Amino acid sequence: MGAMRLAALFSGGKDSTLAIQLAEAMGHHVDYLITVKAASEESYYFHYPNIWMTNLQARAMDRRQIMVSVRSVSRDDELQALRDAVELIRDEVDGLLSGVNRSRSQHDSFQQLCEKLGLKFLAPLWMRDPREVLEEVVSSGITAIIVKVAAMGLGRELLGKIIDHELISLLNSLSERYGVSMLGEGGEFETLALDSPLFKKRIEILDYEIRWSGYSGMLLVREARLAEK
Repeated sequence: MGAMRLAALFSGGKDSTLAIQLAEAMGHHVDYLITVKAASEESYYFHYPNIWMTNLQARAMDRRQIMVSVRSVSRDDELQALRDAVELIRDEVDGLLSGVNRSRSQHDSFQQLCEKLGLKFLAPLWMRDPREVLEEVVSSGITAIIVKVAAMGLGRELLGKIIDHELISLLNSLSERYGVSMLGEGGEFETLALDSPLFKKRIEILDYEIRWSGYSGMLLVREARLAEK
């Protein structure tokens, strides 16, 4: 496979950020970031908390971003919103990039969409060992924090925590004990990338609030800015 011009599905989290780094290490060029703004946190395919922060991340990476909103919480509407976004740049890219790891429904839906539009589909994290992926997030220089938890064993104290080796060990234990996805791909947790080798500037959070209900909660960023590294 030769070098391709890609549009990356970008949620602002660790996986989509790592996928971009890996794709560019392969020699591809990620020209666009596509962000789908879900109707609610019950989204089937896309992140919900702090999605507005992807604009700041796109600026930090100096990448063009396309953001589209979904009208309702349905698989069809979410995929249609994604298709609408991809069709805007269909003639400018060769393929679509995703950080999907184990979700067969996401992988197949995105791949089928690409086939319909005559594009390649690239998923460099697909079926890789989840712990190995997390270790690479850390070793590759990505700074990502947890901004949502919604699973047994994941408490309020994890909100705002940076993904590091200690946290990876905790997630591994919780995965073995409760079946929690180590990457949070089942919605168990979500992350926000604040820095990476892709970023020309880092993101600094100035103000936030934590919302907690029952056994789940979110860290919502109220104010943030780009800062020099």
